[in-house]
Amino acid sequence: MQLEFFDVPSPCIGICQSDDKGLCKGCFRSRDERQTWTHLTSDDKQKVIKRCQQRKKRKEKLVKPKVEEQELAIEIKQPSLLDQPNKPVICTKENVDFGDFEL
Repeated sequence: MQLEFFDVPSPCIGICQSDDKGLCKGCFRSRDERQTWTHLTSDDKQKVIKRCQQRKKRKEKLVKPKVEEQELAIEIKQPSLLDQPNKPVICTKENVDFGDFEL
């Protein structure tokens, strides 16, 4: 067992509402996990957090956004600062159609 100096923080994000299965909509903990959090050992708290992460992944896979929401998400999506910048496209004779131009 590893010596721990700090307690495991609560995964609560302040959205304290239960879904139809009794799980918190914010942190995905069950009612029992929320009530006994202060009495759990650090190992048990870490196990609860892993279960919450698994629950969140399962829920994200089950809930697929509607087509309109997908299109809206694509339009609003902000590029990440970690993404590589786009390289400019250089026109060459092969990829330019001169038929549309008038003289």
